[in-house]
Amino acid sequence: MNSVILQTPIDYLKGVGPNRADLLRKELGIHTYQDLLNLFPNRYLDRTKYYKINSLQRSNAEVQLIGQITNFKEVSQKRGKRLVATFQDETGSMELVWFRGQKWIKDSIKINKPYVIFGKTNFYNGKFSMPHPEMELKEEHQKSLRSVMQAVYPSTEKLSNRGITNRVLNKIMQQLFLETKGRFSETLSKKQLQDLQLISKKEALFNVHFPKNQELLSKAQFRLKFEELFYIQLQLILKNLIHKSKVKGFPFPIVGEYFNTFFKSHLPFNLTQAQKRVIKEIRQDLGSNAQMNRLLQGDVGSGKTIVALMSMFIALDNGFQACLMAPTEILSVQHFNGLKEYCNELNISIKLLTGSTKTSERRKIHESLENGDLDILIGTHALLEDKVKFKNLGLAIIDEQHRFGVAQRSKLWKKNTSPPHILVMTATPIPRTLAMSVYGDLDISIIDELPPGRKSIKTVHRYDKNRLNVFRFIRDEIEKDRQIYIVYPLIQESSSMDYKDLMDGYESIVREFPLPKYQISIVHGKMKAADKDFEMQRFIKGETQIMVATTVIEVGVNVPNASVMIIESAERFGLSQLHQLRGRVGRGAEQSYCILMTSHRLSSDSKTRLETMVRTNDGFEIAEVDLKLRGPGDLMGTQQSGVLNLKIADIIKDKDILTQARHHAKDTLKNDPSLSLDNNKVILDTYRQLSKYKNIWNYIS
Repeated sequence: MNSVILQTPIDYLKGVGPNRADLLRKELGIHTYQDLLNLFPNRYLDRTKYYKINSLQRSNAEVQLIGQITNFKEVSQKRGKRLVATFQDETGSMELVWFRGQKWIKDSIKINKPYVIFGKTNFYNGKFSMPHPEMELKEEHQKSLRSVMQAVYPSTEKLSNRGITNRVLNKIMQQLFLETKGRFSETLSKKQLQDLQLISKKEALFNVHFPKNQELLSKAQFRLKFEELFYIQLQLILKNLIHKSKVKGFPFPIVGEYFNTFFKSHLPFNLTQAQKRVIKEIRQDLGSNAQMNRLLQGDVGSGKTIVALMSMFIALDNGFQACLMAPTEILSVQHFNGLKEYCNELNISIKLLTGSTKTSERRKIHESLENGDLDILIGTHALLEDKVKFKNLGLAIIDEQHRFGVAQRSKLWKKNTSPPHILVMTATPIPRTLAMSVYGDLDISIIDELPPGRKSIKTVHRYDKNRLNVFRFIRDEIEKDRQIYIVYPLIQESSSMDYKDLMDGYESIVREFPLPKYQISIVHGKMKAADKDFEMQRFIKGETQIMVATTVIEVGVNVPNASVMIIESAERFGLSQLHQLRGRVGRGAEQSYCILMTSHRLSSDSKTRLETMVRTNDGFEIAEVDLKLRGPGDLMGTQQSGVLNLKIADIIKDKDILTQARHHAKDTLKNDPSLSLDNNKVILDTYRQLSKYKNIWNYIS
């Protein structure tokens, strides 16, 4: 069927009209026939069975009966009146009750005519009653498109209050099918329909709204979920292919002196198999003619920085410059300190540029960047300033990229006539399902093993009543010359309650660990940046044994001597945050510990989070649990949740369908990148339609 008809505004559908149309637009985002068609039911009621009044049970289930109304009466109550009708079948009688709309009900219902009624029953004073039943004349009921399984649509309080009940939505949907005669054009190729044994688009839409039985319903749902996910994957993979064919990168054919000398003579430890695999993937990208656009995932401590450094050496070997951008000053200083030793050994010039770099030093950096004397620049957002110009930037590495917006990333691109290769790193593991959907247009590399000799962090959960034992444990660790983090939740930087918790906690720790024997640092969001930095530096140098902090230390501070992470009110943190915080310890050779402190009152989600933390150190497993608990929108934050505004599929429950859809999309494009073969004509047409009417498929971000 011509998709233009489906773009008809919803106002023109018989039975809708301007007022209802306005409500449907505001409440459910339904603007066109197509939007209504894509309003999929969220559950179904089984309307196969008709009950007799004498067989009703005292339960909260919804039931359907056939009978007639013999009389009405109005009963006074505290506020106004209620309308009560006697409803009978051959086995007995019950009451139907209305608390509003009495006049309309009285005028519209025909006495002693057979009706089919549907609703929940109440039992009171030895008699069943049904408040506000759904009612239909028996002959109408038999004629309507209504199926045995009745669809229940998403709704809002406003819609129900304004009379747009589920029954009205059902009627409007029937009208849509009558007007369009159910002629919906196929959107998948014959090969897909055969390979996956899918029912047609027309059958799927009919059976998802008016299912004949359970089996047809599940076939319809599978078909529509597959289609939705297939076109999202097609979009993402195409974006990647077009990017590779259009955006030419600098080919780096040489793996030369810098890379090889470092690998043979200066590498401080053997690379893990995972690191080797990732470096190989990056080398292949850099050697091709396309611009690299790769996401590197790896848990805290898995050795992403060495991989980044070796990638930069490849750029240098080919006569280009490289830069590494981190979200905070502390993190960029840390990267700089970690990498400059290696660079000095190889006579490579490396500099640091942050907000607090002195003006005279800035000038020197700008000059040496432009004339090509500077090989590698590490820094914060300061790298994006207009004054920062490279002679020939070949590789840009972005650490913890979710903290940078897309606009900021594209600024890096514009530093050159041709865009540099981009490597994005994150220590926040992204579940496979989300990575496939949200970063489906990037190539993904994963470092999934820790360097040998790294001891895994022991994690325990303790209640507040065990606090004295925890203090004793801290003393023992400090005796061994170790350092301790104690972190308090900060839901909002300005929240007075959180600030009070932090200060109370700090005072009790100062009482337990008095001066001069113990030195304690404190860092929180209300402090000036310079004071924060001063306290951080004291801890990093080992001048203080305990760091009491809010979550400002979450990203990337590396203190190998810190062996204990205590997280207060751990139930108030999300899983990925707990995992990130735990990753601040365990960076040295000694055994490290993470202690999760909570009160006794825990929700079931909090218990799941704590149990997961105690059970596993695997960031990917933790991310999967987090996705199940929080849902995709929350996990990605607002800027990416648009991708996941799905109509029928569920990225968590339909993981297997997503994997199948991605496989089919890859396969289709591998055999026919331009979708020009006859068999794929329907896919190309559908894809163009989706791009044209972006507002309907607004889930493709």
